[in-house]
Amino acid sequence: MTNSFPFKTLLVCLVQAGSVFFAAVGQAQSTSEVGIGIGGLVYKGDLAPSYQFKNNRPALTAFYRRDISAPITLRGAVTGGLLRADDANVKDSNGRTAPLSAARQANMKGRLVEVSGALEYNFFDFHNRKEKIHFTPYVMVGLAGFYANTTTQSVGDGGAAFNKRGGMLGIAVPAGFGLKLALSRHWNLGLEAGARKTFTDELDHASLQTPVLVNRHDQDWYFYNGISVSYTFYKIHCPDAYKENSQLLR
Repeated sequence: MTNSFPFKTLLVCLVQAGSVFFAAVGQAQSTSEVGIGIGGLVYKGDLAPSYQFKNNRPALTAFYRRDISAPITLRGAVTGGLLRADDANVKDSNGRTAPLSAARQANMKGRLVEVSGALEYNFFDFHNRKEKIHFTPYVMVGLAGFYANTTTQSVGDGGAAFNKRGGMLGIAVPAGFGLKLALSRHWNLGLEAGARKTFTDELDHASLQTPVLVNRHDQDWYFYNGISVSYTFYKIHCPDAYKENSQLLR
């Protein structure tokens, strides 16, 4: 019992010293990124009950990332793009236009601008040039505000009430996943796919339609998928010992 006490004490001291060391290493360098991306927006709602890749419309994004630790990154972004949907693209199991969609014969088009903040979790420290792995998958979740201006119209008598247009402000919850690849010390390539859960049924102006034509309990979604390039800035933190004694830097 007596012999094990010094060993346990030494082990505790080593663990505490190690935690201080790794905390210092983690704070020794921080990174931030600015980047741009190109991709597509996809709408999902009454006029497109499921995700349809053919509804992809061009979108652009600009973002700023700040690493607060090796795995955790905060991101702010502005994204803008077009939205599109058409009842004619909704097919049944026989490949024909679904009955409800055939009755409405409605379509929607417009544009959307989003401002978002998100938290990203990186599985690897891909910025660390001492490591052999220079890429990482990641997942993200956040909060966004958006402005959408859309026009919905119908070419059939059954959906004549869909002839509406207008803009709206809304809130969405972004969530998704992606891949980051460090091409060099400063340049990175990224891929991302994510969904935006909204709290409105007005992207397609469907909330006030007759229940025979729409599902009022099914709120709209939109999705972003794209590729990006970013530039990394490094900030080296000077230890306090060097700040207090500048002679150590000579």
